[in-house]
Amino acid sequence: MDGFNASMSLPFSYTLSITSNSSWTTSTHMNPWMDVRIWSKLPERLLDRVIALLPPPAFFRARSVCKRWYGLLFCSNFLELCMQISPCHRWFLFLKNKPLKSYIYRANNTTSGANSRTNCEGYLFDPYDISWYRLSFTLVPSGFYPASSSGGLVCFFSDEAGTKNIILFNPLVGSLSQLPPTLRPRLFPSIGLTVSPTSIDVTVAGDDMISPYAVKNLTTESFHIDAGGFYSIWGATSSLPRLCSLESGRMIYVDGKFYCMNYSPFSVLAYDMAANKWFKIQAPMRRFLRSPGLVESRGKLVLVAAVEKTKLNVPKSLRLWGLQDCGTTWVEIERMPLQLYMQFAQLEGGKGFDSVGHGEFIVIMIRGTDKGLLFDICRKRWQWIPACPYLGCDNDGEGVELRGLAYEPRLATPVISLLS
Repeated sequence: MDGFNASMSLPFSYTLSITSNSSWTTSTHMNPWMDVRIWSKLPERLLDRVIALLPPPAFFRARSVCKRWYGLLFCSNFLELCMQISPCHRWFLFLKNKPLKSYIYRANNTTSGANSRTNCEGYLFDPYDISWYRLSFTLVPSGFYPASSSGGLVCFFSDEAGTKNIILFNPLVGSLSQLPPTLRPRLFPSIGLTVSPTSIDVTVAGDDMISPYAVKNLTTESFHIDAGGFYSIWGATSSLPRLCSLESGRMIYVDGKFYCMNYSPFSVLAYDMAANKWFKIQAPMRRFLRSPGLVESRGKLVLVAAVEKTKLNVPKSLRLWGLQDCGTTWVEIERMPLQLYMQFAQLEGGKGFDSVGHGEFIVIMIRGTDKGLLFDICRKRWQWIPACPYLGCDNDGEGVELRGLAYEPRLATPVISLLS
């Protein structure tokens, strides 16, 4: 936790407005339930439990109250309490990125130091309060691309061609750990991460460099380490299916399996970690999909895509399908209202969109813009997301893409000590 110290600014950027009301103040002091003689004697262990239940932005604001509260971030007893009782915050983390091709061909162009630091900050979105917060990512070295997130950790991998360096970063406390480099040289592989309280699993698949100028989706490498003492450092696993075309950089973890999109034609590739086996799942309406993406929602795999059947009497729409327990059948679970889809399609203008899910929420962001939709699966409610107030333009004046990840902010991630 040495990445966070007194000289650093808070990881959350926030604005707090306080209004003064003399009548409210008077009535509060007269209220016996707010008597300072009562609350000043509240045991510290009860205070700690209250503080541990605060959402992360409120916790970091509370740290400015006194020295003891400030030091809670470094108190092992308090962090253990947080792991036991802190509620799960199913939020989203967005990082500002240039299009994928600018990473792949970065060596062909001379970029300034400012342009190479596109990941110096992230934007945390709370879908419950519909609010944005800013997080510092200055400790992440330049030349790393965000791949995945799990258990409070964000996974970045090096965007240079060759063996991949992977780092795990907790932006709340500024802790950063690096994994051993992968064994095979790759260009821009798909990377999956799953973190439990006692283990870390990383899977890297595809984009094998068979020459300095050619790649092919051939192999998979897996990294595993757990508290029981078992570890496997980039062991070779099952070969990828023939003629597959993986979606670069994206993998979704659901119930012991990693999933990613396959193109030409559309299908879903699944890697069973226990069986060490890849297999294909046919996508629904695969010939009519546009911008398909996989998300995890409430422990289920969901496919989000636009449907365009131009030659048939079927209206264009954006649909969600859920993968059933059998593992091969899809069932449509939601369809965007037609009037809303017309607005969405007009703004999207054929640029495409990306989807990310967490808990009961799914976010759909239009590429190259700050426009996005939030869908609440439980309430069946769609709403536009307010623009992130911290998002500007790139140095060349062009907008940049937001890379969305499902993120659960955690003050304590002790599993990271396994990498020491």
